[in-house]
Amino acid sequence: MKQLMFTEDPQFWFETLRLFGHAAYGGSDFGEVLAAASTVKAGDYESWHDAYRGMADRLYAEAADAGPVTARDLLLRASTYYFSAGFFLHGDPADPRIDASYDRSVECFRRAGVAEPVEIPYKDTVLHGYLYRAPGDGPKPMVIMHSGFDGSAEELHFMGAGAAAERGYHVLTFDGPGQPSAIRRGIVFRPDWEHVVTPVVDFVLGLDGVDPGRVALLGVSLGGELAPRAAAFEPRLAAVVAVDGVYDAGAAVTSFLPWDRAEIVRRANAEHDEEFDALLRAGREASSTLRWACDHGRYVMGAATDREFVAKYLEYTLEGGVAEKIQCPVLVCEAADDLFFGGETETEPRRLAAHLTAPKTLLTFTAEEGADAHCHVGAQRLAAGRIYDWLDRTL
Repeated sequence: MKQLMFTEDPQFWFETLRLFGHAAYGGSDFGEVLAAASTVKAGDYESWHDAYRGMADRLYAEAADAGPVTARDLLLRASTYYFSAGFFLHGDPADPRIDASYDRSVECFRRAGVAEPVEIPYKDTVLHGYLYRAPGDGPKPMVIMHSGFDGSAEELHFMGAGAAAERGYHVLTFDGPGQPSAIRRGIVFRPDWEHVVTPVVDFVLGLDGVDPGRVALLGVSLGGELAPRAAAFEPRLAAVVAVDGVYDAGAAVTSFLPWDRAEIVRRANAEHDEEFDALLRAGREASSTLRWACDHGRYVMGAATDREFVAKYLEYTLEGGVAEKIQCPVLVCEAADDLFFGGETETEPRRLAAHLTAPKTLLTFTAEEGADAHCHVGAQRLAAGRIYDWLDRTL
């Protein structure tokens, strides 16, 4: 999609478009985002924080004296803006504004009352999430949803959970390792996502009213690699949806480097590599996306340096026959102009689809539809309609 704001900063434009898109399910209002964005200076993380924190604080205060429906709507939008306020601050994990904005985002979402908070047993702790119960008697299908590199369980309400719930699905959203509620307890990302999803499947199968033969998994963004990875080793899933599909997540980083993947892996894991470090520094200066990805990546992967982050991130791949192990039907979504996983010759969704031996559908979203951005953030209702119609037919 053509950049209408922040024309020299693709990352700021994408995050603004992401916020515009949340309006489809009540997570923002167009004028509010436009008003906040108009005060932001491209590339200036401080001005971004201040703009969205200020908007969120105003809505939070107004909700205190509002009627129930109005308060719910105000709190849902405030939740979005609080989360966005802290989005670019992770280069300094000690910044107190990170927890302050996130905690208020969660508070607002829970007060809005659109889903039931749940705790899912995981190793010696829990994963935090939300349960949406479908009305009516009898077993219902269940959609398990998780985000990816930078999204939250709360945000998933606007990126498919609300849409699934209104179509009669039970829905469970959750934050896995490395995702917001987990990383704040020191639980960093892990590539073997099946060890995350299996206890979540155990949890949903223990709930009343869930049809055990109709449990689907949907992953968003990096979740488009994580969810297929889990499906390769979790036979109880009846379908998996990758929004958008990712075969090798490392491609989003290796495209900035002049070596082949094997050489990048070797050098990223070396004890010292001044040339590699210099290239990453130069890349940060040239690319707003790489700058943000490295800052956030160190935070969520538990990496001390940008190069260590790259080394860890390269583990997120379905190479080596993993994609071929998936047995259930797979929906692979593709954005025609994906900022992160587009690829010059072959997109990551198409690479994933090419390696699948299970029944598969490739669903491409285009600029003409206003849906060509990563995860179709500008066209959430269009995307949800097509995804859940596929899931209806498949389950």
